[in-house]
Amino acid sequence: MAKNDELKFSYEELDFIQSKEGRIFRVLAEYQYPNQKFKEEGIENMIVFFGSARAPSPDIAASLMKDDPNNPLLKMAPYYDAAEKLSYKLGEWAINQKTKKQYAICTGGGPGIMTAANKGAFEAGAKSIGLNIDLPFEKSSNPYISKGLNFNFKYFFLRKFMFAYRSEALIIMPGGFGTLDELFEVLTLIQTQKIQRDFPIVIFGEHFWNELMNTDVLKEYGVISDNDLDHLFVTDSVTEAFKHITDRLQ
Repeated sequence: MAKNDELKFSYEELDFIQSKEGRIFRVLAEYQYPNQKFKEEGIENMIVFFGSARAPSPDIAASLMKDDPNNPLLKMAPYYDAAEKLSYKLGEWAINQKTKKQYAICTGGGPGIMTAANKGAFEAGAKSIGLNIDLPFEKSSNPYISKGLNFNFKYFFLRKFMFAYRSEALIIMPGGFGTLDELFEVLTLIQTQKIQRDFPIVIFGEHFWNELMNTDVLKEYGVISDNDLDHLFVTDSVTEAFKHITDRLQ
């Protein structure tokens, strides 16, 4: 009997898979596929960088400076450099440290701080992961992600789950709404004990974060407890950040 080329399995019907009714299968795929790849690559633990996609690389910063020395994005250039240097140091440590746990460097896979952190890890020879999100205005290529470890998510909640579930350390560089969303979700999960493990969280860029968030107001009005921020380490130093993270992960 001749094969009917028009007869497909249900999972081959892309119109269905991409429909509202097929959402559950897309959700399951976005959960299971990265986990399967992590298993194949022997990745259980991540050191995660959050930060602005708009932070300029040295080349872009030079161009911005030439066009407009007062461009506010120039204030982000030092954080790009710091993210790259810190990730490089952590990448070297990850491939040389002698504990049983193996660590990979992970970012949101996009430009800016994310590219800087992936670049540092890549150049150190460590595994470099990108958890991208499909956005209409963020299409820049990030060439520093290890082969097979570049993932594209449709759903924010599954992407943030991957960050929170597998992270063993967090570095929060200055950023905008997306970075704040990621930071406050993690703080909420810790406060509500949905995350019960104790792991290092570095807030990098003391002036930026002090200007942006007056957490004393939250304490003054009683909406957070005095110890809700005790697990945060605030610094402007790559050396201090590296030491804090590696001392905690030994």
